[in-house]
Amino acid sequence: MIGVVKKACQIISCFSNENPALGLGEIAERLGMNVSTTHHIVSTLCEEGVLMRDNRKKYRLGWRLLEWNNHVMFQQDVYDKAMPLVKELIHRFKGIAHIAMFDKGTVVFVLRVSSHDSTPIHTYVGSRKPAYATSSGKVLLAYNSTYLQETIDRGLSYEAPNTITDINRLKEELKMIRKNGYSISNHENSDGMYGIAAPVLSYSKEIIAAVNLVGPAAYMQGDKRNTIIKSVMNTAQLISKELGYIEV
Repeated sequence: MIGVVKKACQIISCFSNENPALGLGEIAERLGMNVSTTHHIVSTLCEEGVLMRDNRKKYRLGWRLLEWNNHVMFQQDVYDKAMPLVKELIHRFKGIAHIAMFDKGTVVFVLRVSSHDSTPIHTYVGSRKPAYATSSGKVLLAYNSTYLQETIDRGLSYEAPNTITDINRLKEELKMIRKNGYSISNHENSDGMYGIAAPVLSYSKEIIAAVNLVGPAAYMQGDKRNTIIKSVMNTAQLISKELGYIEV
């Protein structure tokens, strides 16, 4: 299987500005592959839209690559536009701020910024946490119901003292999150830590990410709590507007 994937990637890499269209024999010759194997892989790539066949029976890069490129550029756009706004958040408060996206029942952190006096937590860009046990994950679940079943299917296990493992209780909390416009994680993913998160919406009003601020429970639940909630929500709204969301 790994060998087939490698060959598929090599076939895609054959195409360039200088060689935008190649015949089956040309591809096989360039890679030192037999024509039968090349035909099998190329046909599958065509079925998936990664390659396309023109009227001269030559192959070109397909529409699927454009779609994937848009996804990559979109995530980079989130990063570029969110960074200065998230930095402003951690300049005002102690803690670690993240931008998180949903993936297969988990949240993946695509941005992480910490204040100079933040309490260390085990997160980094690319790390994953259970969606149901984090403030950012619960926001994503609350604003996109299709994410919930995938999360439940993975199982709801204890991560910290207050982790919600009851499905009905989780569903009730998600309703409140949608009503309030933000979520909290109180000793749910890491003992002693408290997170506040709000949704980042696209121009089509769909949730695409969540922004949160995580810090020690004593600090986050102190006299700054309401101010932090408003600031996190405001940061999420500003990022959403940068990405084309129009509030009506």
